[in-house]
Amino acid sequence: MIQTGNYNRLTVQRIKDAGAFLDDGKEGILLPKRFVPKGTKVGDELTVFVYHDSEDRLIATTQHPKAVVGDIAFLKVVGNSAHGAFLDWGLMKDLFVPKSKQISPMRLGGEYLVHLYIDTQTGRIAASQYIEHLLSNEELTVKEKEEVELIIYRETELGWAVIINNKHSGLLYANEVFQTLQVGDKMQGYIKQIREDGKIDVALGKLGYNKVEDEATKILRLLEEHNGYLPYHDKSEPEAIYNFFGMSKKVFKMTVGKLYKERKIALTKTGMQLMEKS
Repeated sequence: MIQTGNYNRLTVQRIKDAGAFLDDGKEGILLPKRFVPKGTKVGDELTVFVYHDSEDRLIATTQHPKAVVGDIAFLKVVGNSAHGAFLDWGLMKDLFVPKSKQISPMRLGGEYLVHLYIDTQTGRIAASQYIEHLLSNEELTVKEKEEVELIIYRETELGWAVIINNKHSGLLYANEVFQTLQVGDKMQGYIKQIREDGKIDVALGKLGYNKVEDEATKILRLLEEHNGYLPYHDKSEPEAIYNFFGMSKKVFKMTVGKLYKERKIALTKTGMQLMEKS
């Protein structure tokens, strides 16, 4: 069963001048010659992405699109027509967004969050701006402290609404964000709390001391790059710490404390000093 709009593992049925034909139980799906891996022969299995070409025929490619059917992605408009817009999704044929699936007219050069789906009438891959109905917290597939994939959805009064694993909605609080975010950004995060009403609070990065380990490496590297001394301490302004280290003051203090206990750094009144290795 061929999955249009996704990756398939298919067997090479025959090889012609046009390329390799892959077994689909019928006459075969063409993998154009320019995408056929060197040395490919009949009987080999290849992982390919299958979609429709400009003549509405199924075609295969070894290219990797920016998203597959079921994904939510942030894509750029590269063309418009009377019937809809065309998005760059990393393949030769652009991705179509019907006008009926646009919240407002998409402008050329603009970037938008869209959901990829299979049009039931044509069987072709298309995209839609309507995402809300796809997100539900009624039956959760995540749990607290679990690491998840986040997409920044929109800014709110409290912070940022996010999409969790392409399935759920969550909230990232503004006072816990120490970097510039934009709609469409894909981030690693974790589930901080699942409330009784099903609402989910998330945070960026890794949980607890896994994150501290990552930041510890960064601080040691920065010390080495600055002759073993940095003028930052627990009284430094949070903004100054974030601008230099790219971390919150809370994480900075946790990390510095850990490094001090491990005797990797010494603390002074004006900053921190890298300890010499014995």
